Formats: sequence, structure tokens, C-alpha cells
Amino acid sequence: MRVTAEIVRLELAETFVISRESADWAEVVQVTVTSGDVTGRGEAAPIERYAESAESARTFVDEHADLLGDDPFALEEIGVALAEIPGEQAAKAALDAALHDLQGKLLGIPTWRLLGHPRSGPPTSWTVWLGDPDDMARRAAAAAKRFRRLKLKLGGGDGLDVERVRSVRGVTDLPLTVDVNEWWSLDEALSACEELSALGVEYVEQPLVAGDAAGAELKRRSPVPIYVDEDCHTLADVAACAEIAHGVNLKLAKSGGIREAIRMAHAARALGLGVMLGCMVESGLGIAAGCCVAPLCDHVDLDGNLLLATDPSPGPVLVDGVQVPAAEAGLGCG
Repeated sequence: MRVTAEIVRLELAETFVISRESADWAEVVQVTVTSGDVTGRGEAAPIERYAESAESARTFVDEHADLLGDDPFALEEIGVALAEIPGEQAAKAALDAALHDLQGKLLGIPTWRLLGHPRSGPPTSWTVWLGDPDDMARRAAAAAKRFRRLKLKLGGGDGLDVERVRSVRGVTDLPLTVDVNEWWSLDEALSACEELSALGVEYVEQPLVAGDAAGAELKRRSPVPIYVDEDCHTLADVAACAEIAHGVNLKLAKSGGIREAIRMAHAARALGLGVMLGCMVESGLGIAAGCCVAPLCDHVDLDGNLLLATDPSPGPVLVDGVQVPAAEAGLGCG
């Protein structure tokens, strides 16, 4: 098989702010895998938090393309070979997505059908990025006209996180979740969760720094379910997450792709954990791969393509708040 990789810059419609950074654009790596005269395409967004970049992802693909061999259906063998090389999970996810796209095109069926999954999953949340309480409430009220769920970015470090949620709750009755991006201490988390419970927040995502020894205590004492993101990367992490959380957030860019994320979803279920599917800032091509895993999840946060000024690789369509993948063969993004 012939493999190529390129870096694509995605411009955001508005500056996106979380507790540790803000951004006006994001870079993703897009991969093509060609077998005969059929080409599969995949995309993933490297996560700086894990020392990955678009440049390092492209280099990984260029240096290890030979590991794919000649059989696009040999996903287990390819996955094992790639997993032996540490790091660069986004690059692996882009390769995995391209192979799934290629398989679907070779067989003439959508990837979601190839996997035996329903076409669509739960409604996606819309992320209300970090701002002052009144600003977040204004943006939440606007988003409530189009979406059925909202996720609020917290971690302002100014003592106003609960007020942010209270302001948003004042303008909408939609289901709310919050994402703290590792910004609270145990005491801050316990205090905030008491108030967030009264405001009807469904769960709190990654309130503590990944690996914090207080995770088990927070799970035991919090009146609101705790989901972990930065603590959960691959299948090997899921069992430990059951000790510190009520649910896990899967992302293809962390797991290494669709195949590993499916394993993680089933393992989480076996351990009694809730399952959430997240994303990064991605084009429709990246979101299309996520759509293939979404039906296995309780909660879905696949709005990365909807944050863009222009989507260079459209595919899924938002229908009544649900990201619905294309019916065309493969991932349906061309």
C-alpha cells in the first residue's frame, strides 16, 4: 500500500479558550492509504499536552508507512506493529481511520455499517468555551437554539467557575456537563461539585490533574459523577480509571484510532463505567471516524468540525443535534 501524510491548518470561526490555552487555529495530520486504485483518507489532531504535533505525526507516518504492509484488512497485525512504537497516538489514529475508510470503499459500504454499528449515536454536546459568566451565558443561549446538550469549559482560576454554570443554567434547561481540564484541587472539586449537583450538572470531566492521588477520594465523595479524559488514553488505562471515576472520555487521537476506542468502550461497560466520546478541533474527516464509535457511547462531544470557519473535508451532517455520518462508502468524506 502507498501511504502519504500532510499537515492541514484549520481556521476557527472564533477564538477557543480552555483553562490552559487559547487558539485561533489548529493543525491536523491527514493521511491517505492507497491500495490498487482505491484511496482511503484519515485525519487526527495531535495533542500538545502529550508532546505531539502535526510535524511529529507526519514524520511518524513517513517513517513507519511500511508497517502497513499490503493487506488493508489486516488491522490486528497493523495495530500490533504500530503499538510497539511508543507515542504519536494521533498519527496512529489517522492511519487507522484511513484504513477503515479504504476498507469501506473497497467493499462499497459505509464504515459504520462495516463495523456493524447503527448509523448515528447520541446527540453531540456543543462546547461553550471558557469566558466570564455573562459571556458564557450569552453563547449558551445562542447554542441552545441548535443543540440538545451543552458542555461548559471551566477552570478559570478566578473563583467564578460555579457562577459560570449558574449563569448558563439561568438561560437554558438543556442538559449540562462541565470540563475542568485538570484545573481544580480536591478541595475545590468537592466544594464545586456540591453546588454543581444542585444546578443539575450531569457529570464533571477531569477536575483533577491526571494521576492525582486524590482521584479515588473524589469519586467516593462527589455528589456528581466524575469522568476522566487526560487519565484515560488506551485500553490499558481503563481498569485503573474505574478506581477514580464513574466514566471515561474516549478520543481517537488518544487511543490510536477506531479499533482501540471500540475495545475501550466495551471494557468500560464491563467495569460499569459510563462512556463518553470526545474530539479535538478536527475537520469533518476526523469527526466521521468518531461517528463510527459514537453509537457505543452514552455521551458524545463531536463538535470539532462545527467550530471551524470553513470545513475543508466535510462529511457528517448535524441533524436535530446529532452528528450523522454520510451514507457513502467508507467515512464518506471523499
